[in-house]
Amino acid sequence: MPKKTLKSITPSVERMRQIKSLAVLGDWVYADNLWHINRYSASMAFFVGLFVAFMPIPGQMVAAASLALLFRCNLPLSVGLVWITNPVTMPAIFYLAYKLGAMVIDVPMQKISFELSYHWLTHSLSAIWQPFLLGCLLCGLFFGSLGYFVINTLWRLRVARMLRERKRRRKRAAKILKKAEAAKTRDS
Repeated sequence: MPKKTLKSITPSVERMRQIKSLAVLGDWVYADNLWHINRYSASMAFFVGLFVAFMPIPGQMVAAASLALLFRCNLPLSVGLVWITNPVTMPAIFYLAYKLGAMVIDVPMQKISFELSYHWLTHSLSAIWQPFLLGCLLCGLFFGSLGYFVINTLWRLRVARMLRERKRRRKRAAKILKKAEAAKTRDS
């Protein structure tokens, strides 16, 4: 993933300092390593963000920010990737996780009719929580690892391509210089 693209997506430290409500957190939130974009910080931020996105917990953004601090990876990328699970995508993602968990522990899938009520949480969720949480953990680990390796590989490929281009430019410049020197010696 190109560094310029990632930098354009993430806010700068100076812009974040202008947000007065973040002053409560102190200066640690502005540490350079949390905002710097390099291969490690971007790859690990994708792992953290995608892993936490699959966790069915309240405060996913806080969890992603805490893990970004722990692993010293890019804070805005980690927190932003959590929004992969949003109110539109959450039912499909969590159903996939439940289905995977039920398949892994060999439990027959139950017909789920979701209701946002205390009764549903205490009765229906108690019957499916084990395959659901296992599926969330497995999906989080899989997609987090996939994100890590894809970003890491894309970064390495881009650097290798840039190095090849630099080498070609240097060879071309050396050829031109050699021709210019040869012409200069002929003229003298």
